Amino acid sequence: MNLKPDDAEAFLSWLRTQIPLVGAMQIDQLTLDDQGLTLSAPLAANINDKGTGFAGSLAALSTLSGWCLMTLYLRSQGLECDVMIAESQIKYLQPVTADFKACVSLPDDDVLAPFLLRMREKGRGKLPLQVEIQEQGKMALQLNGVYYARIRC
Repeated sequence: MNLKPDDAEAFLSWLRTQIPLVGAMQIDQLTLDDQGLTLSAPLAANINDKGTGFAGSLAALSTLSGWCLMTLYLRSQGLECDVMIAESQIKYLQPVTADFKACVSLPDDDVLAPFLLRMREKGRGKLPLQVEIQEQGKMALQLNGVYYARIRC
């Protein structure tokens, strides 16, 4: 499920037109490979009054990265879907003091296969995803989310 650099930039450009917060946060890189998806953002555009990463920006980037992964995965399977987050739990583990990224991977096939089967049979389904905000290789935030998708009519 790799995205070519031009395709990743096109998707990120499209996101900026659909979700103005993406531009305001200056999300500057999207990568997708067999390991998962990564979105990157600079600290300077997402800073709080203490000089660390604003919790709302961290939550937004982690939520968005799961949404992007699920949207792109479903497209790669030939399914055009509306995707939304249904549940999330966030743990803030340490302050973010530099540029940061959100990293998310698809679950194992024993979770993914039944989800995809349900999508094809019922036109909707839920998928749990775990997202990490990383700064300089250390986990600063963990989001456990359940994303919901339904095939567009």
